[in-house]
Amino acid sequence: MPSVAFDIPLIAGMDEVGRGCIAGSVVAAIVILQPDIEIEGLDDSKQLSPMRRESLSLQIKQSSLAWAVGRAEPGEIDRINILQATLLAMRRAYDSLPVRPDWVKVDGNRYPRIPCRGEAIVGGDSTVPEISAASILAKVFRDSEMAILDALYPGYRFADHKGYPTLAHKAKLKELGATPIHRLSFAPVSKILPIGNKK
Repeated sequence: MPSVAFDIPLIAGMDEVGRGCIAGSVVAAIVILQPDIEIEGLDDSKQLSPMRRESLSLQIKQSSLAWAVGRAEPGEIDRINILQATLLAMRRAYDSLPVRPDWVKVDGNRYPRIPCRGEAIVGGDSTVPEISAASILAKVFRDSEMAILDALYPGYRFADHKGYPTLAHKAKLKELGATPIHRLSFAPVSKILPIGNKK
């Protein structure tokens, strides 16, 4: 079957999840949707149920022209701060993309250092289909990872709160101490930990 060449610019969308967490990595995804295929129901991942996100994630992976995920680890977040770690995760996602876009639309007000022209769009995860798709992929990827970490670190209920600083999470942190996936530089962690647990 001959390859299909598109004579219109390839637009990628990029978004991240996990900036507000106190445990786990920050994850970014980038997606180039097929110009001639519309995926119904794309929206900001936070506005969708887990089941709907899972369904859309499968559709995005199956029908998009290309997609990739990048991440920055808790240790990197502690070392370079969450903003720089987020931009690093975005750059890693872009570097892993097998197809080079002509333009990248990024959710938010900061554009990562990538070798492609583009723009940052505040609220883009709910208004730009490519960014919505990236938001969904990043959310599903990170939530799945937190479910795995829940099994590795029993008692913290990572599968429930996904690393966000809920009351239950902070109570478990105070009771059990920090794990290797906690962000020690974040105030909710540093304030709760006993002096001897602070690195």
